[in-house]
Amino acid sequence: FSTGLRHVKPYYFTFTSHCKGRWLNRELLDIFREEFRSESISYYEKAIESGKITVNGEKVLPTTVLRGNDVLRNRVHRHEPPVTDQPLEIICNTDDIVVLNKPSSIPVHPCGRYRHNTVVFLLGKEHNLRNLYTIHRIDRLTSGILMFAKTLTRARMLEAQVRDRQVEKEYLCRVQGEFPSEPVDCEQPIIVVSHKVGICRVSPDGKSCRTVFTKLHSNGKSSVVKCIPYTGRMHQIRVHLQWLGYPIIDDPIYNHPAWGTKRGRGGVTDDQALEVIKALAQSTTIIEGDDVGYTPRDREAETRPIPTHNSKNINTGMSLAQAHAPSGLTAEQSAHGLTPVPNKCRDDNANMETGAQHDEMSPQGEGERDADCSECRIWRRDPTPQELTMYLHALSYKGPDWEYCTSVPSWAEKNWGE
Repeated sequence: FSTGLRHVKPYYFTFTSHCKGRWLNRELLDIFREEFRSESISYYEKAIESGKITVNGEKVLPTTVLRGNDVLRNRVHRHEPPVTDQPLEIICNTDDIVVLNKPSSIPVHPCGRYRHNTVVFLLGKEHNLRNLYTIHRIDRLTSGILMFAKTLTRARMLEAQVRDRQVEKEYLCRVQGEFPSEPVDCEQPIIVVSHKVGICRVSPDGKSCRTVFTKLHSNGKSSVVKCIPYTGRMHQIRVHLQWLGYPIIDDPIYNHPAWGTKRGRGGVTDDQALEVIKALAQSTTIIEGDDVGYTPRDREAETRPIPTHNSKNINTGMSLAQAHAPSGLTAEQSAHGLTPVPNKCRDDNANMETGAQHDEMSPQGEGERDADCSECRIWRRDPTPQELTMYLHALSYKGPDWEYCTSVPSWAEKNWGE
């Protein structure tokens, strides 16, 4: 812990995968060249020759041809981005449910470059809470109510309530400008433009959704708004606010300058959204999907200067888009397939399975580096805790016979100063 951040020292992690059908009768280096994009081809060649990448536990040549039932292992040196050092506030902890107030910046599950700095890992390490069932998930930068079931019975009960839309959700946000005094009922359908980068837009071809917004107070520059989502689409609140012309003031995606002076008010086309994706990629060091483990092949972007506009990535090792992509499924989506939270993650090695592998947490203090690790050759300044937050908070969740709520965040108070 330092400067308001929670750090994880670099560590080694081994990804494991059985030979996939499309890999049969192909050379090992050729597979990494075509399907693994987190490192250069020269890195993978060295990793094979040094034994960091093995087949059936043995050192092999880059030209080794894969056969059926071969097992590939890739030992990588991982660098996790820091998150805020705010503790997980346990609101309720009974025999069948755990409810917490999730701090902004911490992803729910292992994803992308995150593993130890995730809610699931922190619950296990600091509170001895493991083998939980997913009820819903919220974006990494969104704070507030997060629920896990401890038993399958409780999980199925909550699943039915979510599916039947018996769960009432209330969010708070601080938006740009003077929001209308009267409630605004937005029913614009939303479509996902890019699952990999995590960008959506309003479109007549999208899925139906509804959010009701009510202004609570304003300071002339920004407004605190209560948000009641009646559906659970990806980025629903954020996209609806952008379409209305009142984006969340520090939303790194939907209030990005690349949307133009109107910031996407009234809607945009797919072509415009794709241009925004390009702009987001150009202003970052690494594009990193929370779930898809996507990174660009061109790592020259790592030497680009720190962006000067009001962004949240600040050269910290994540893209503006992917740093705020959803940590997984929405409540409605996850309700169709509840499973225990897995103790595994996905990384840039999107085609590898982690299986039962474990981290090698040998101390890696200052000056200790992996000679082949590209991350060890990059200097990144730490973000400030303020750069890792977004003013969107899940204030309360209410079911037929239960209700959980948090305190109001400081940025939503009337006397808050920008």
